[in-house]
Amino acid sequence: MQCCTVTQLRDKEVISTKNGCRVGYVTDVEINRKEGKLCALLIEQSRPKGALFAKPEPLRIPWEDIEIIGDDTILVRFAPPAPPPAPPKPGLFSF
Repeated sequence: MQCCTVTQLRDKEVISTKNGCRVGYVTDVEINRKEGKLCALLIEQSRPKGALFAKPEPLRIPWEDIEIIGDDTILVRFAPPAPPPAPPKPGLFSF
């Protein structure tokens, strides 16, 4: 059994096995203090364009959804929520 530290988990790239997309990077972990077990990884989301001061909530990936922790990446069974559709751009002849 290989072990790793929380420090080693930080900044690892997280990839979804459902769609192959990059989810983000580990920024923190959630630990159950009563049981002393790791509950989830917290992943920093990218900021939406034009949002200078808005910081999105981190994505929470439960421990059960983690498939493989590699040297550089973590594979998870998770598909990030789809971003909301962009509003239609007004055309030259829009009424």
